[in-house]
Amino acid sequence: MAEMFSTLGTWNWLIFGFILMALELLAPGVFLFWLGLAALLVGLVSFTFSPSWQMQILMFAIFAAAAVPLWRRVARSNKGASQSNPFLNKRTEALVGREFTLERPIVDGTGTVRIDDTIWRVAGPDAPAGSRVRVVQADGASLTVAAA
Repeated sequence: MAEMFSTLGTWNWLIFGFILMALELLAPGVFLFWLGLAALLVGLVSFTFSPSWQMQILMFAIFAAAAVPLWRRVARSNKGASQSNPFLNKRTEALVGREFTLERPIVDGTGTVRIDDTIWRVAGPDAPAGSRVRVVQADGASLTVAAA
C-alpha cells in the first residue's frame, strides 16, 4: 500500500480529479465536484514542486476541507439570486392581484379568462363576458376572481 502512495504524481492527481468531476456528471450532488477540484489543485501544485506523497495527501485533505466553506458561500450567494424571482415555478401565485378580461361569462360561479396563450378557469360572482376581473386567490389551476 505504501508503494502505491509513494508513486503518486502530478498525472495521477489530474486524472483522479477529472474522474471525480466526470462522476459528478453521472450522479449530481455537487460533492464530487469539490473533491475533484481539490485533486486538480494538488496536481497543479505538484507541477511546480515535487512534494512527498504524504504532503500530497495532506494538501488534498486541506483543499477538500476548504472546499466546504467555499461551497456554502457560493450556495448562499446563489440562494439570493433565486429570491430575486420569487414566482419562478409558481405561475398561479404570480397572477394574484392582476386584472384580466373574461373570455366566457361567469355563470353559476364559473367562467374562463385568457392569460397569454392559456385559458384559465375562474370562479367568482356572475359577470358577463368582456368584463374586467381581478384575481384574488390562486388554487392549483383554478383562479378566484372579483369584479375589478
